[in-house]
Order: sequence, then structure tokens, then C-alpha cells
Amino acid sequence: MLKQLFEFRETDRKWHIPVLAGLSVGIPILAGYFTGNMAGGKLASMAGLVILYIHSLSITKSMVTLMACSFGIMVSFSVGSLFGFNAYIAPLALGLYAFVVHLGLYYLKMTRPPGNFFFIMIASVAFCMPFSLKSIPQNIGYIGIGTMISCTLGLIYGLLTFKNSNSENQTIGITKNKYVNLVESVTFGFMVGFALLLANLLKLENPYWVPTSCAAVMQGASSKHVWQRSIQRILGTFIGLGLTWGVLLLHPTSLTFCIGIIVLQLIVEFLVVRNYGMAVIFITVLTIFLAESGNTLAANSTTLITARFFDILLGSILGAVGGWLLYNERLHFIATRQIRKTRMLISRRK
Repeated sequence: MLKQLFEFRETDRKWHIPVLAGLSVGIPILAGYFTGNMAGGKLASMAGLVILYIHSLSITKSMVTLMACSFGIMVSFSVGSLFGFNAYIAPLALGLYAFVVHLGLYYLKMTRPPGNFFFIMIASVAFCMPFSLKSIPQNIGYIGIGTMISCTLGLIYGLLTFKNSNSENQTIGITKNKYVNLVESVTFGFMVGFALLLANLLKLENPYWVPTSCAAVMQGASSKHVWQRSIQRILGTFIGLGLTWGVLLLHPTSLTFCIGIIVLQLIVEFLVVRNYGMAVIFITVLTIFLAESGNTLAANSTTLITARFFDILLGSILGAVGGWLLYNERLHFIATRQIRKTRMLISRRK
């Protein structure tokens, strides 16, 4: 177990994927800095992470997937923005949305990492933003700009990289029983929604950290993998928060933050396929720089770090519990049998 936590795995991921991700995140944040609109730049940068859904060696399929995911990112932000007006309605809406996303991506055969994570992350952030109807169109516009930049970079990348490639990478998929996938989707949606509800009940300052951490941990491929990711996330977060605290003590400028975000994105994409725990160290710093406002970062750094550790710890624990439910075969069997019985009863009454 300990060996798996610290080992570096071999990967066939191309070196230019981290560079592409760095550009997709970096261009919007630098544009925001030079135009005096860091808030909009950060939103566009988060949306720029859609570039990570490029998997195919076919430029046509890559662009179709990228544009579809860009639309999904915009829908995620829109749903969160529209239903974030109430602390109790928001968790219900997020849970239902997470259920739909998890179920839909399975039928679209888009379960390969990052899977549903960025859709849930963007939605969680939007659900927890201050509700303002007049600012929703503008914020959706920033998200759209971020996705358009990524699509443009993806097209250029495809033309330069895929022009001599006619092969298609083969992804091994696991075909699940439709009832099992339904149960997993319900479980995933429930845990993500419950995570936001609990964060709201505890009146956390930035509750989106809890459902985001919960969703990240539940990305594991098995119950054992989920628990491993949970441990890695907690340990990595602890170290990452210490690193963040040290950086904040230096009182870096806004431009330094922008450059740091680009460098961190490069490091994260290099590490995440090799060692998740090591990547989480830098993911923690990156997400704090991206998600927190300038005023928050300039305030008491010790209070900020303590709050973020509690948020992520809570989300990781919920994610570990959710992962156990997600891959519990006995629960799957009971739930599947009950669904079948219910369908039979309904069909007989007809």
C-alpha cells in the first residue's frame, strides 16, 4: 500500500500535453491581468481545463469531443449560477446534475479521466458564487472565452500533431450492467450533493471545496483505489497547504500569481498520470491561486490555510465513504434487484 502511494508509474502521455494545458490556463489568466479583470481571467482559466479532454489521435474526433465538452462546461456553470440562490436548493440541484453527468458520460463512452470531474468542479464553484442575475451572462461569457481559447489551441495542436497520424488510440472500456451504472450514478450524485449540503450547514466560507474534493476522490477505479486516492489527497493537501502558506508569506504580486498558475499547471499535468499524491501537492496550490480572490489571498494566510485543510479533509472523507458505496457489490446487488422488481410491478400494472 505504501509503495503504491509513492511510486512513479510509467506513462505514454506525450510531453506536450502539459504544455498545451499550461497555455490553455495561462493565456486567459494573463489576459485578465493585463486588462485589469483578474476575476474574469480566473473563470476563463478554469474553463480552459477542458483541453484535457483531448484523447483521440484523430483531429476530427478530438475537436468534436472538445467542442462537446466545452458546451458541457458552459452548461455546468450555467446550472450552478442559476440554482445557487438558496443553500438548500443548491445541494439538491448539484446532486441531480452530478447524477445526470455521471450517467450521461457513461452512455457517451467518456468515462476516461478526467471523466466527470471538471464538469462537477465548475458547477460546484458556480453554485457557491454570490447569486446575482445580472452578472450571470457576463460570467458565462468568461467561461465561453476560456473554452474558445482551448478549442483554438486544440485545433492548432491537432493540425501540428495529428496530420500524419491515421491511427486511433484504443481505449479499453468496461461495459457495465445498465442497472449497476444507474446505481453508481445515484450514489455519485447523492454524495456530491450531500457534500455541498453539509458544507452549507457548517456555514463554510467557500463550500465548493467539499463537493469538489469529494468528486475528486470518487474518481478512483475501485474501492481500494478510492481509499488510496483519499489518503494521497489528504497527505498531498497537507503538504501543499504548507507550500501555499510559505508562498503567501512572501506577498507575491498579481503577475507572480499568474506565472505561478501556469508553471503549476505544467507540473500538475506532468505528475498526475505518474503519482496522484505528488500531483495533489501542486494541485492544492494551483486551486487556491485560481479559486480564491485576491483579497482573500492577501488576508491572514494562516486562517485561509486552516480553513482549506478542513474543507478538503471533509470532502476527502466523504469521497472515501462514497467510493465504498460506489463499488460495494452487495449494495449493487440489492439495489439492482429492487429496481428490477419495481420495473416488473410497474409493467404488470400496465
